[in-house]
Amino acid sequence: MTAYVIVELEPKNPEKMAEYSALAAPLVAAYGGEFIAKGPAEILTGELGKPVKVLISFPSKEKAKAWYNSDDYQAIVPTRDAGMDSNFTLIG
Repeated sequence: MTAYVIVELEPKNPEKMAEYSALAAPLVAAYGGEFIAKGPAEILTGELGKPVKVLISFPSKEKAKAWYNSDDYQAIVPTRDAGMDSNFTLIG
């Protein structure tokens, strides 16, 4: 069953965000992930939270967890954290 990772983020450092994005994209693809949507969010009801959202699909919950917990991805987490404040949620 398809699983989704929702990333909510607030940029802190554009250079570090660009570096992280360049490193993260091939890792997402290596686990069968695909970026579905990303960009500033528009609130329809309730509270927005972090202003930028990213939606990533994976073939399964197991693939999504394998990507997130992989040594390669965890190695770039410090770059991610330097570039943005973020929350990652897994659905599926």
